[in-house]
Amino acid sequence: MKKILIILGILTINIIFANPSHAIKIGLLTNVEQVGIGTDVAGRMISVHTNRTVCTTDPLKGYILVPNKNEIAIKSGGHLYPLNTDALVLRPDTKGYVSTKGKWYRGKLMVKNVGGKLIVINDIPLEDYLKGVVPSEMPPSWEYEALKAQAIAARSYALANLGKQSRYGYDLKDNTEDQAYGGASAETSRTNRVVEETEGLVLTYDMRIISAYYCASAGGMTNANAWGDSLPYLHSVFSFDDEMGKQGHGVGMSQHGANNLAKQGYNAYQILQYFYQNVKFAKLNDEV
Repeated sequence: MKKILIILGILTINIIFANPSHAIKIGLLTNVEQVGIGTDVAGRMISVHTNRTVCTTDPLKGYILVPNKNEIAIKSGGHLYPLNTDALVLRPDTKGYVSTKGKWYRGKLMVKNVGGKLIVINDIPLEDYLKGVVPSEMPPSWEYEALKAQAIAARSYALANLGKQSRYGYDLKDNTEDQAYGGASAETSRTNRVVEETEGLVLTYDMRIISAYYCASAGGMTNANAWGDSLPYLHSVFSFDDEMGKQGHGVGMSQHGANNLAKQGYNAYQILQYFYQNVKFAKLNDEV
């Protein structure tokens, strides 16, 4: 493997005025004919418009929601039970999880009837969202410093791209069009610890949080061009993953490269400052 001496400046942490507990909306399903939902403890469906409970949910029981003209109904035993709303929130009554797509999620589920199809959104605090991203984007068994780098890059990407999918009513998708997100079902104690240890840390350039693109591997050299845009913090650098070939777009941090650098003793901050040039670290201010 090619070895390169990485020389970095002094690590500085600035303060960015954004709340790390900010809720982010993640699109789980878009324009579907029906959806199965549930809670692991007693819960309730609440109309977005009236804030009134339209249905209570039993623990570990599944409910099928379908469009019913311009509203939403529960489908059971061949019958429809109207909920008299076109948008609802499912939440547990006590600390617990919500379910859809065969997975468990932290936070709440929002279901909307838009044009006769359903959109399902996970409304969740940012840090809880990241607990479902890190193990979905990088194997939890990889080097700890690589996982920390992944957490910081993922947090930066999420905040820099809030509202990217606003045409659907949410911020980001749960797949690699944005970031892979497996909810609480994907979490591990190791990757949760990584998120907690890096809480609120983001990458910035010129005091703005960067869209920290990353890929599985770049095949030897990263791509400095992000889909036609020349970003000042992206330069073509040796990616430390030439044995893997190119997997993905090759822009920004190579995940395999980050893992290989961590094996050589580099920490998360050095890894990130190598793949993203002239960036600074910032800590989100939790007092706003």
